[in-house]
Amino acid sequence: MTKKDLMTPIGITLGFAMVMVGIMSNAGIGGAASFIQISSIVIVLGGLAAAILVNFNLTEVKLTFRVTKEAFKESSMNLRELISLFVRLSERARREGLLALEAELEEVDDPFIRKGILLAVDGVEPDVINEIMNAEISAVEERHQKGRALIEKAGEYAPAWGMIGTLIGLVLMLSSLSTPEELGPKMAVALLTTFYGTLLANLVFIPMAGKLENKTDQEVFMKQIIIEGVIGVQSGQNPKLLEEKLGAFLSENDKKILEDEEQNDPLGEAANEA
Repeated sequence: MTKKDLMTPIGITLGFAMVMVGIMSNAGIGGAASFIQISSIVIVLGGLAAAILVNFNLTEVKLTFRVTKEAFKESSMNLRELISLFVRLSERARREGLLALEAELEEVDDPFIRKGILLAVDGVEPDVINEIMNAEISAVEERHQKGRALIEKAGEYAPAWGMIGTLIGLVLMLSSLSTPEELGPKMAVALLTTFYGTLLANLVFIPMAGKLENKTDQEVFMKQIIIEGVIGVQSGQNPKLLEEKLGAFLSENDKKILEDEEQNDPLGEAANEA
């Protein structure tokens, strides 16, 4: 299950809001209106879209839309829940055998966990399970990298198109030196395109690409723990030992929370000792 990651929209909104507050605190509402320049927006966004279309094919563009959504989602699966799940699976496997785990899979939503447990139930060797599941991790990293590449490129192209707009504005301004009343609007085009391009790059594209990279790292980390858990369950490892092994990945705070949960669950502790 997933839930919305509010930090992404909050961060973007806060960034734009702070920029507007900074402008209005010095120039007022009328001054803020002067920062809206349609021609500058067209140059930056139009040029950025054109460059993206040249650099990427349609499949990669579609993939980016799907990957970008992940920046606004947060996985509800946490490490403590994952460890508790594998301890429960290990307990049942020791009591009833690996085949009994198929019934447990009805309550598991994560396809990676389901795949690993089914491989274990089918009697696949641990080395083969490790190889198959790590191959899937590599494929996930590759897909995410391709989807993230467009956003990273947008972060590179946006300031460049801002500079192109600035050059356009400077050329127009220099060609109008004989008409001083036209210098102001054309100077605005020159400066605002750089402003728009830099703002989009540093507030939207580059931070979003960074968040997606962090989410990929977190997902790979969780999948590596899942592999350890699947192999531990298949090998018939003692649930308590498996918990200790997977618990090495927990922070000190999470370890304390897990210990408190165990103390409040005497039935689970008795099952581990059995």
